[in-house]
Parts: sequence; structure tokens; C-alpha cells
Amino acid sequence: MRKEAVILDCQARGEASIDVRWLRNGVKVVENERVYLLSNGSLFISEVESRRGDKSDEGCYQCLAQNKYGTILSQKAHLTIASMPSFALQPSSVVVAEGSVARFSCKISSHPPPIITWEFNRVTLPLFTDRITVLPSGVLQIQGVQRGDAGHYRCIATNIASRRRSIEATLTVAPAPGLILPQRPRIIAGPQNVSVSLHQSAILECLATGNPRPLISWSRADSKSIDVYNTKVLGNGNLIITDIKPQHGGVYMCRATTPGTRNFTVASANVTVLAPPSFVEWPESLTRPRAGTARFVCQAEGAPAPQITWFKNGEKVHSNGRIKMYHSKLVINQIILEDDAIYQCQAENELGSVLSMARLIVVMSEDRPSAPRNIRADTVSSSAILLAWDRPQYNSDKVIAYSVHYMKAEGLNNEEYQVVIGNDTTRYIIDDLEPARNYTFYVVAYMPMGASRMSDHVFQHTLEDVPLRAPEISLTSRSPTDIQVSWQPLPMKLSRGRVSSYRLSYRTSSESAVSQIELPGDKTQHLLENLQPDTIYLLRLVAATSVGWGEQSAWTSHRTPKASSAQVPLAPELYLEPLNCTTISARWHLTPRNSASVRGYRLFYHEESQPESAPLQLQASAHKHTIGGLDPRKKYHVKLLAYNSVGDGYQADQTISTPGCVSVRDRLVPPPPPPHNVQARTNSSSAVFLFWGRPAFTSSHALNYTVRCNPVGLQNASLVLYLQTGEQSLLVRDLEPNTKYEFAVRLHIDQLSSPWSPVVYQNTFPEAPTLPPSNIKVTLIEEDTALVSWKLPDEPNVAVTHYTILYASQNAWIAGKWQILQREGSITMALLENLSPGQVYLVKVSASNNMGDGPFSNVVELTVRADPSSGHDAGLSRGSTLSTGFSDGFYHLDQKSMTGISVGVCIALTCIIICAFIIVCRGKNRKLSAVKTYGDGESMSAASAIHVGPEGDVQMAEVTVPMMSRGHFIDAKGGTSLIINSNGPVQPSPDLKEKKKWFFFRSAVKQDRKIVQNERNGSLSYLPGATVLTYEEELSPNNSAALQHLLGHPGDAEGSSNSEGSHETGDSGRFSHDDTELTSSGPNSRPPSLTEEDGGDFDRGGELLEKSPAGLKLKESVQASCSHQEVQRSSQSELSV
Repeated sequence: MRKEAVILDCQARGEASIDVRWLRNGVKVVENERVYLLSNGSLFISEVESRRGDKSDEGCYQCLAQNKYGTILSQKAHLTIASMPSFALQPSSVVVAEGSVARFSCKISSHPPPIITWEFNRVTLPLFTDRITVLPSGVLQIQGVQRGDAGHYRCIATNIASRRRSIEATLTVAPAPGLILPQRPRIIAGPQNVSVSLHQSAILECLATGNPRPLISWSRADSKSIDVYNTKVLGNGNLIITDIKPQHGGVYMCRATTPGTRNFTVASANVTVLAPPSFVEWPESLTRPRAGTARFVCQAEGAPAPQITWFKNGEKVHSNGRIKMYHSKLVINQIILEDDAIYQCQAENELGSVLSMARLIVVMSEDRPSAPRNIRADTVSSSAILLAWDRPQYNSDKVIAYSVHYMKAEGLNNEEYQVVIGNDTTRYIIDDLEPARNYTFYVVAYMPMGASRMSDHVFQHTLEDVPLRAPEISLTSRSPTDIQVSWQPLPMKLSRGRVSSYRLSYRTSSESAVSQIELPGDKTQHLLENLQPDTIYLLRLVAATSVGWGEQSAWTSHRTPKASSAQVPLAPELYLEPLNCTTISARWHLTPRNSASVRGYRLFYHEESQPESAPLQLQASAHKHTIGGLDPRKKYHVKLLAYNSVGDGYQADQTISTPGCVSVRDRLVPPPPPPHNVQARTNSSSAVFLFWGRPAFTSSHALNYTVRCNPVGLQNASLVLYLQTGEQSLLVRDLEPNTKYEFAVRLHIDQLSSPWSPVVYQNTFPEAPTLPPSNIKVTLIEEDTALVSWKLPDEPNVAVTHYTILYASQNAWIAGKWQILQREGSITMALLENLSPGQVYLVKVSASNNMGDGPFSNVVELTVRADPSSGHDAGLSRGSTLSTGFSDGFYHLDQKSMTGISVGVCIALTCIIICAFIIVCRGKNRKLSAVKTYGDGESMSAASAIHVGPEGDVQMAEVTVPMMSRGHFIDAKGGTSLIINSNGPVQPSPDLKEKKKWFFFRSAVKQDRKIVQNERNGSLSYLPGATVLTYEEELSPNNSAALQHLLGHPGDAEGSSNSEGSHETGDSGRFSHDDTELTSSGPNSRPPSLTEEDGGDFDRGGELLEKSPAGLKLKESVQASCSHQEVQRSSQSELSV
């Protein structure tokens, strides 16, 4: 507290006498009447002040204890004065419906952290009900809001310093709606990423709403179990982790689920556990001879990773030529007597610091030689200096070698270089120096027992040289007729001396004449005026020192703007900076003179002498961009312009060179190690939280990191994302959902880049589907069963774990009663069973995954017929082709379709009845007229036994003849009347003039109907539904006498008219695509009859017919049936359906 007294203790043990001093923020504390030391070394402050600036007593305090062996530094103690600032977040008024959820929050940062309570209408809010929850973080939650909850709320923050009240927020309770519809769960306050110190508490809020009230559950994204001993649920779903430990770190997922369903919503947050530093390896005391090497090692761990700092006798150690700090080591080369001291390693992060101590003892040798004398240096050129010296005064005969040491004289942390030469010379030329630089030199003599002291230091500078390269130029236009050329002065390493002048050359791209302007060496910009609008100009710049002109730059192109009055954006002010050897940072801002609107930016970049690539499209809110994946030691052209609806604005052109990746040979030090323990945790469907450890090494230079991110299997290297950060963690945003990414990290320090860390892989969470399933179809497949089918939602990278199908009749839908089906994500169809006839059903489908449910599709209607037997579908019918009923398959048809089907069925039935009547009449006449005779031993064929008498022409006369005999084969390929027996083809009788036709019949007679085939030693059976061949011949009038040879028994006179359902194709000599099936059976089997229209000719190798007087009556029976035959011809088209 302010104005209170404070005592800071410091106890040091060691050999007397011990001197104690105090430091505040690294500066010695000045004693006065208010601040002074006590006799035991403690620091006493009588009245603590909290004024601004140096008069405040707040800060980090350390004590220094010193004796004859050295000085040690204590750990840091932070003195903070209790305070209570203003609220960072005030509660806001809300309007909620009765029965829903209300939430207020306030936030304040004070020391120490405050205790937050709430008041309702300026009275302490009672917490006796489970509906009200107060979180320590300053959040008030009210579940199931009632009318009595309406009023004014405010939070009260209290600590030892003060008590502060927030502004009042009003809760207005609106009446609940009359009809409360079901609502999907929605998280209105989800958990936030939080960093918590070790042994502290973490609070993860999760407040959800929905109808019915959702259930809250918690899980870890890494599938590990939640520590039930250190976690508890506060209120209706808020998670509190007490006494937090490193194993509690990770991504926690809050899930709000509608009771009794699989409808849920997920929110997640990352918990990072911070830990103070602790040592893993301590430095050890060493004893080394002079000119030797000492190495101290110090490693520490913590979160975030601690920074290592080395102290010598209480003062910070800086790198120089002999002393180097890298990784976790302190290395001292060419040890001298002054290096004998106490060294301390300090590991520090934001949670605290620890120190460890070690001593270096330097051993002196009595027989060592004295130092080399009279050292001198002379400049030879811009990169060489001659160094000379005299031998040591004492023990010079024992010298076996000399070592020459040199380094730059200006600046800190310069590298020291060493060259060892023999003892036979006292001169050496160092020829790898930089031009126009001052260097310092010294020499050490070596003998077998040790080294001498260092010689005196000598300083010398190298001569100037011409500039190594031209400056990088930046080009912009302020009007259509000018170009502003600006550049940065060359660094000393590139200028190689003082730049005395510049030469600017320019020309148009279409002309060869070059204009030149010389400018003084202290100028960094020039305005070219009176140029042509909308013209490409080429420009380059060259620098000169007192020695001469340097190398010219390549031509840089720039187009002047068009001479137009349109308001396009002016050129942005562009700043380029190389972050490392492969990355450039681009920053820009619009000039205050710009009055045109900006819709976005276009950024172009390409390597010098390479074609320009497609631009990067950036948003209007963007003001920086990192260009990664570049090559070291290359010059790049960068162009930036803003654009709006009118067109592209003025462009800013600039060139920049990437530095070289410094190697071990260049720096004589190893590159820094890569970040270790890189871990990635999914934060959401579009973000991954990445964190890593800092390598254990010491450096005073600032560290920055490059994070590489790209989807696994990416082919286009230009799409790799490079992100820069100075922290040891990064939240990578704007990623694609449900995508596997790979991450790698490298660090950069003082132009040194580490290798990439090992790659880590992480998948983003899938996003809840935003579209319903597509192409939904509902088909009635039985009288009470329907098939629902669908496809995946039309959106990329969507993951579906299950589908929900809702269906209900119209009456049930009005009552709000849906029937629910769920199917796995790999299934895209479902059966709706037990449907009621005569109902119209409504069907809709939604897709879901672990992140939530997608929307339902539009409702699809399905009509279930009241009388399923009225439907007909020839494609799904079973049995004979004359069947008129369905066996299955019901479809939703409109009234017009049903009327058409009914009329067609009536017509078909009428035709079938007429045809059946005609067939029956034909059958009766055939029984009276057809005669079959069987001859024993005759060799004539059945075809030769048929004749028509001269009394008249006979047409459509049908007789029953044997279909085939043993050894005869019918050509069933179609298009011919060829009959083949075992001896080869059988030719027809040459004296008969006839036309032959083959027909297919599909017989639908009963299975027990059989026709006997008169055959010598075999028979042919008929199977229902089989296809047989009917042979017809047209008899010419001259062949009527053949009928006189036709003889037969009356009982065998059944013709093909008895095969109900058989139809003629009406296509003589051609066949249908149905299979022809001839099956041989017993001798009593009967084949289908062969129909003869006008006569025919049969193979003589076929079955022989017996002669009988009954054949003489054939003519009369044929004439008697002529009238019936005419009727049959008229109805053939109907019978062929």
C-alpha cells in the first residue's frame, strides 16, 4: 500500500568482509532519508511512493554481495503498489425473453487481483438459487429468467487498495411467446484461450441456450480424460480447474446438446500452463591456465521458455572477440588473469527468475614468456593490413608459435578472428578485411608450458574502395508527369567508404537515349518532372566514393499514371525490410493527401531479370504483408498499388535485396538450433494454436520466428503461408475446415537463421454443415414402404458423421409429431416403413457432424395410394405377358396419368377378349378339319405330304406337323428358312413356289397342357414361357393337290389355337431377341403346332405322314372355315401386342 513501510531482506554468507549494495531495475539505489540500508544488509523504505517516473518505488530489486573473491547477484524481487484502476469492461443492458438466459460481465486489472461481487437494484445479489451463477472472472449468469429478475445490475471490485463500482446495466424481461418452437442449441458465451500460472485456477465459461434447455458437457480435444480431482463444474456448465499443473494444458471442448437428441454445438479454447524457470543443468566451477579455454553450461526449463543471461561479478557479460555466448554456453577463449571471477547464470521468464553460480580460477605459470613487443600495423590496400612485432624480451627462445588476433574496432559483439603462425617470422599480412574499416590487433606468444600475456593493442584502418553495389531505389508518382525517386544510404559493408556522389539514369522503354543526373552523396531522393503520362520509364542509380564509381543497378521499370480526372488512389508509402535471408516484410500506408476510396491492394514482386508474376490480392484493411520463400542474396522488385471502382491507382515501386544466410564459415560460429518441442493444437475449424520452446542459448540480440504453414500435399509452393512473430506461440487463423496442415518453425537472430524444426501435423476441426443434403428423392417401392435417397451437401471439405431423416403425415405434421430416423454418414438412403395408405407424407433430411447439425432440406411430399392394386407397371409385372396386375412397385401419379392408364387398360382388356373369342372359334374348326396320318416306312417328308386340290385356293389353312425329327436342325439365327439334318442342308422341292416365314411365339398355356409330337424315336417338350419357332408356308394355287396326302387321327388334330396368349410377330423370316428354348422329353410330349398360311414345302428327311381317306375331306373343311380365317387376319395386329 502507498505510504506504508517495506523491508527487503538480503542475507549473504562468505568470508568477511562482505559488502552489500542494492539495484533497482539494474541501477544502484541511492540512499536518502526515506530509503536506506539496515545493518544486516536489508533495504528499508519508510514510505512507499507511487509517483510516475523515477520517483516511484515500484520495480525489480536485487542486492549485490561482494568480498575478495568476487561479486554475486541475488534473485529479483518485484515491488508493486496495490492499485485499483478503472474498469476495462463495463456490464451492458440486455433484453431477454422470459425463461431464457441473461449474462452480464465486467473486467478490471488491479494489483492484487480483485474480488468481484454483484448488486441487484443496489442490494447485494443473493446467490441462494441455482439459477444464478457468479464466476470469479467477473461474469454473472442467470438461467431461466423470471419477471422478478428484471432490474438494475452492477459489479463491485474490491482489493486491499480500494473498492470500485461499475455502471448499472438494466435487465428487461420480455413476455415469453405463446408458442415456443424447438430451438437448436446455441452457445452464447464460449470458453476463451487462457494462460494460467502453475498452481493457479483456470475458468472456462460455457453458457448455452435452446429449447429444450441444452445439456453442457466437457471433453479434451486430445481424447485424454479430464482430471476429476482438480476440476469442477460451476453453475450450469462452467468448468474450473484448480491447482493447475502442466498436464492440465490442452484444448478443452464445450458441447451443448439437446436432451434426447444428437443435436449439439461445440466451442473450444486452449489452456496454456505457465511455469517459472527451473535449472536442468548448472554451471560448474573451473580451473584453467592462462591462454586456455573455459566453457560454462547452463540449461533451464519453464513456460514460456526462459531467457539465459550471464553475469561476471554481478555485471552483465557481453560478447566480444574472446568471449562468446551461444546456445546455453558461455565460452571464454585466450583466458587472461582478469577472467578470474565469479560467473552467474540467470534464467528468467515472465513468472520469475533463478540464478546459479560458478567460479573461474586462472592458474599462472612462472616460466611463461613475456608478451611480444613493439607491435605495429600498416595499411596495404582496402582489404589488407601488414602487422609486425618484436620477439618477447624474456624466454623468447622457448617460443614455438605466435597467434595473431584481430577484430573490428567499432561496435559491440564483434567476432574475433585468430591466425596461428610459426616462430620463424614476426610479420604477417591480414588480407580478408573490409574496406574503410578500423581494426584492432594483438599478438600472443606460445611455449610448451603455456602462453604469454597479450601484447598491446594496435589500431589501423583499411582504405576505401568503390561501392560494392548500387542503392535500392523506390519509385512513386504524384502526378501523371513525374516520378519520385528515393533510396536508402548504403551500409558501410556495401559502400566500402564514404559515398561522395550518385548518378541517376533514366529513359523510356521505347527509346535508347539515356538522360543522366549527378546528385551529391548526402541526397537520398530526387523528383523527375515533365515526363510523359502513361509511359513506361526505365531508371537506375549508381554510387561513387573517392576511389570511383561502383556497379550500376539493373533497370527498374515504372509506368506513369494516365492523364485522367478520375479519382483513383494515390501511391501508398511503401516500406520494405528483410527479416531474414528468405523473408521480406512489406508495410505501407496511404498518404494524407489521398481522398479516393480504396477497395483493396495489389502486391507484385519478382526476382530481378525474372518476369512479373500474378499479383496478390489484399483487403483494404491490410497494411502489412510478409513475403516468404525467397532466395538469399537476390534482388527483388516489389510493386504495390491501391484500386477502387474507377480503376488501379498510382503504383509504388521498390527494390530490395535479401541478405545471405550466414554460414559457419562466414561467422565461425554454428547456426542457432531450431525451436524445440513444437506442438500444435486445434482451436477451431479455422484456427490452430502453435507453440514451441526457445533453444537454450544466450544472446543479447532480439529473436524472431518464422512459422511455415501449408496443407499436406500442397503442390503450389506460392500458396505456402509464412508468418512472423517475436513470441513463442502463434494462433494461425483463416485455415480451411477439416483439413490436415503441416507446421514448421525456425528462429532468426543477428542475420543467422536456424534450420526448420521437425514438421508437426494437425487437422482443423470440421465445420458444422451449412447446407442441407442435396438431390433428395422419395420413391414408394411397396404399398407401405418408401425409399429416401440423398447426396452429400454441396460444400467443400464437409464431414458428415450422421444424417437425420424427419417424416410425418400431414395430420401428424400439423400436430408437430415427426418420426425420426438416423443413418451413419456413409449411408445415403433409408427406408420409411409402415406408411398409412391414402396419406401425404412430408420428408426432410439434415446432415450433422461432431461440430453441430446442419439445416434441414426443403420438405419433399410423398403420396401413398389408398388402393395400391390400381397401379400398373409392365416393367415390374410378374408371370405371363397378358397379366394385367402389378406384383409390386407403387408410384405417385397425378390424376391425368391415372385416367390415361385406366382407359388404356380397358382397351387392352377388350382386345384380349376379342382375340380369345377368335382363337376359340379357330380351335373348334381345326378339330373338324385337320387330319394327321402316319405312314410306316415311307421316306417322304411332312412338307411333301401337303397339297391343295384344284377345287380352289386355300389360305390360312393350318395343320399340325412334326416340328423336327432326329438328326434335323433348324437355323435359328433368323433371315433364312434353311433346315439342316445330319447329312447337311436340305433343299426344298423345286416344283413348289412358296414363301417361308418363321415366327416367335411366347406361349402362356397352362403348364399341364402338352402336345404330342409324332416322331419316330424321340419327342420335343414345351415349357410354359419358352419361345418356339412356327413355320409357315404360302401355298400357291398349283399346289392344292398336296393336301390330299395329309392324313391323321382325329384326336391329334389340336392346333396352336389352344396355346392361349401366343401371338404372331407378323414379321416373316425374322426373329425377336427372346431366347429360343427346345427341350427334349418323353415320347408323349407334344410340341406347339406349326401354322401354315398359304401352303408350304417340307424337308423330305422329316417325319412321314400316314395316308388316310379322311384327307379327302380337307378341302371342304378349309372352305367352311374361310370366313373364320378372314376374322383372324383382321385381328392379327392386336394379337401381336
